[in-house]
Amino acid sequence: MGLSTHVLDTMHGTPAAGMHVTLYTTHGEQATLIGRWVLNADGRSPDGLLVDDADLRVGTYRLVFDVAGYFRARGVVLPEPNFLNLVSLDFGVAHVDEHYHVPLLVSPWSYSTYRGS
Repeated sequence: MGLSTHVLDTMHGTPAAGMHVTLYTTHGEQATLIGRWVLNADGRSPDGLLVDDADLRVGTYRLVFDVAGYFRARGVVLPEPNFLNLVSLDFGVAHVDEHYHVPLLVSPWSYSTYRGS
């Protein structure tokens, strides 16, 4: 069923087109890069799934969203240091036969996430 993400910019009320996202597998403090994406006009990976069902494994993962870079590119003036820079979400995959969707709702000052469908 795979792993996907979707980012919505709650400041502007739009998908976070152009945001940079990185995915890692994690083992304790060690993180291994799986891939990097720039989100499309819908705020999603242009490749569709970040990890397809054949490659998804039970274990822990980390999604890193370049929030400050995205808002700066949109022309938002951020204080120095900015409140949010990189948002890292560590999560676990327990059932590879299920879809894991990790959405992010974000502004320069807040974010929320949940396991979507």
